[in-house]
Amino acid sequence: MRTIRDLGERKVIEIILGLLDSMPDMPIPFWDDVSAVPIGGDMVAVVKVDMLVGKTDVPPGMSLRQAARKAIVMGVSDFAAKGVKPLAALVSLGLPGDFREEDVREIGLGIGEGAREYGIYIIGGDTNESSDLIIDCALIGLGDMRRIVRRSGARPGDILAVTGHFGKTSSGLKILLEGLSPPEHLRKPLIESVLTPKARLREGLALADLGALTSSIDSSDGLAWSLHELSEASKVGFLIERVPVAPEAEEFAREYNLDPLDLSLYGGEEYELVVTVKPELWDKARDALREIGAELIEIGKVTEEGKVRLKANGELRVIERRGWEHFRGTRR
Repeated sequence: MRTIRDLGERKVIEIILGLLDSMPDMPIPFWDDVSAVPIGGDMVAVVKVDMLVGKTDVPPGMSLRQAARKAIVMGVSDFAAKGVKPLAALVSLGLPGDFREEDVREIGLGIGEGAREYGIYIIGGDTNESSDLIIDCALIGLGDMRRIVRRSGARPGDILAVTGHFGKTSSGLKILLEGLSPPEHLRKPLIESVLTPKARLREGLALADLGALTSSIDSSDGLAWSLHELSEASKVGFLIERVPVAPEAEEFAREYNLDPLDLSLYGGEEYELVVTVKPELWDKARDALREIGAELIEIGKVTEEGKVRLKANGELRVIERRGWEHFRGTRR
């Protein structure tokens, strides 16, 4: 019989879902970034649960305070992708018995820091003993179904865009996991991108307010994986004309003879938004983000053919569907 290491995270979820009763007329289907429950009219309660586990989510060099803040950011990023403001959170903690009082204080400080940063109140939770650190955050918000951006609305001809550059976190993780020693002007920003990630909540809310998006996802599983998720949900393809590699990742790649495209496509945990934009609203969408000190970078177009391809040097290259998968401990 296969173990869950053989199955991988996605297959585990599919097995469990196959044994459950589905809610009739679910406002947001399984496999999107958040879930929802109708509460009257077009309004829904938007909910999201995200679990941070020490073994898989806390790299060397990340403090408990930073890990606890990251646990909040993980969920907020999913709300950002839907254009919904999270209002409150329930936080459950699994703590090893040998944690010290100071460790508990650091976790509390990190949770509070993340909550204040995104205007969220912690309203309850649970605490128990565990063999590894677990911080499980359930976020709650209110949304109008006419405004929530799903993964499934992209149309051929839409503009594909992202809210930032890629490759910094995968470079930073290499430094932390492999003990690399790049020059300090590279080391500092690359490591900070891992230790203090940012959710693009302001950007997601601004784009949703404008009604400019046809689909959206957060890129925490990697740019390539996110593109394939959007492609599958919307039943479209993408032609990528530009991968927005961060300058620091470019320099890091040269320093260690790495492929900057691989660092940018298959890294993960950048928490940028990957969106498709109505062509007629592109200028307004880009300007709306500029007004709040953010950016919207065009990287390609939505196509009818359901493939994710990159056009580079006059040639087409298929972008593989891979990234991190829990239980296997390897790239998908």
